[in-house]
Amino acid sequence: MSIPLFGLGTFRLKDQVVIDSVSQALELGYRAVDTAQIYGNEAEVGQAVAASGIARDQLFLTSKIWTENLGADKLIPSLKESLSKLRTEYLDLTLIHWPSPKGAVPVSEFMGALAEAKAQGLTRQIGVSNFTIDLLRQAIDVAGKEAIATNQIELHPYLQNRKLVEFMHSQGIAVTSYMTLGYGKVLTDPVIQKIAGQHNATPAQVTLAWAMQLGYAVIPSSTRRENLAGNLKSQNLTLSAEDMALIASLDSGLRLTNPESLAPAWD
Repeated sequence: MSIPLFGLGTFRLKDQVVIDSVSQALELGYRAVDTAQIYGNEAEVGQAVAASGIARDQLFLTSKIWTENLGADKLIPSLKESLSKLRTEYLDLTLIHWPSPKGAVPVSEFMGALAEAKAQGLTRQIGVSNFTIDLLRQAIDVAGKEAIATNQIELHPYLQNRKLVEFMHSQGIAVTSYMTLGYGKVLTDPVIQKIAGQHNATPAQVTLAWAMQLGYAVIPSSTRRENLAGNLKSQNLTLSAEDMALIASLDSGLRLTNPESLAPAWD
């Protein structure tokens, strides 16, 4: 089972805003939607998906277990609550959103519970998010590398995370890039803009195409139909080797997501 390379993110989208975003995206042809317990929008995402009338087996739904629910006694009940909100009997992919702060819940405990959730049919695939190489090694020791579908990480032209990506590739773990557009910072980059002009494309399309061409899954979000449609077209854009090399040169190690209470010791 593979993870779609292109999907819709819903981070920071709430209430009617997220309903409209998901509804429009599904109308336009999106079929993968990414949410999380902490986003506080699972019920609204579920409402929009249900209203779309699209058959469940045509969709790929992802959610993430929040740190407060990592204990073996909480993970599966919290996942069942997420399923209820999303109006589905299973998720296609369930991720550990962040490693347990200060290791309060051992990796072995929550990965064991997540594997059990899969065994119970609550999720088709499992994975992690914001995991370092060391944490991935621990997760692999529990679940086996073949069971970990992806590690969802901040990755954009300014933070290309090459050391971590190389390790993931060596283990057969897929890369999911979040914040691929760098909160919009990369869209004003002269290199990205020049490449976009040469391809008659938008900077967002170029950046998303770059990530997908490297084999990374992307989950951009938008509240505007025009941008949702534009992002979708990035799947049809092919960049040259020169384009890819130019974007590779933009890596500066700029990390935009680094919450003090959650962040591990990054690679």
